[in-house]
Amino acid sequence: MYARFWGVRGSIPVADTRFARYGGNTSCVEVRCGDARLVFDAGTGLRPLAAALDREGCSDLDLFLSHGHVDHVIGLPFFTFAYRRENSLRIWSGHQEEEGATTESGVRRLMSSPLLPITPDIFPADVSFRDFSPGNGLSPAAGVSIRTARLRHPGGATGYRVDYRGRSICYVTDTEHDPQAPDENILALVEGADLMIYDAMFTDDELPRHRGWGHSTWEEGARLCRAAGVGTYVIFHHSPERDDEALDRIGAAAERLLPGAVVAREGLALVP
Repeated sequence: MYARFWGVRGSIPVADTRFARYGGNTSCVEVRCGDARLVFDAGTGLRPLAAALDREGCSDLDLFLSHGHVDHVIGLPFFTFAYRRENSLRIWSGHQEEEGATTESGVRRLMSSPLLPITPDIFPADVSFRDFSPGNGLSPAAGVSIRTARLRHPGGATGYRVDYRGRSICYVTDTEHDPQAPDENILALVEGADLMIYDAMFTDDELPRHRGWGHSTWEEGARLCRAAGVGTYVIFHHSPERDDEALDRIGAAAERLLPGAVVAREGLALVP
């Protein structure tokens, strides 16, 4: 079991030498559980992932969306995996707060005029859509179990915990915490996890200027890890304004606060 990072940014991709070491693609994390391949979010990092899947001959995949905001789904129309007839792709998401919203309706809204000149019907692969409600348990493959939880984000979002052969990886991005108390939904989800990937869009100092944006801080992630007994903390969903030097400083501060904390970067692979 391991996690590999293909996109680590939030809001919008960035392309500049100042962001080269950590990467500029938006959210996309691959989790391997034996032969099962799971992908969390379809940001612009989905495109380089597709090339790797093709090289490796992968033909079966489960894609889990935290929510439908554009930075988390924009890679889907350009996901070459879905353009190969022999492949099977299952796209999952928790019901959003909009009445009647489904996984398929969200993807069709993205892939439609005037945003794009194509619809999901263009995909030759066997693509199916799976809906669930946050709090449901999922079983995408033999021996793989997933727990889900509702996150605090405009329009709704879902956090995930993957358990496989006694190890666990949590993907918790796009959530706004209450400075007065930890989020009990998240604490229950990540309790005793080996690895937690967490929304660190802001710092504690920055958060008061961004209330209502639906994002958290790297410091809150560290506090959650301590409270829940998480093994490895991964700082994720970096602000598009945060260059490599700024992320280096956050990494150093995080190491002092919670030794072993990791700042996510493209290409990084972690074994829980």
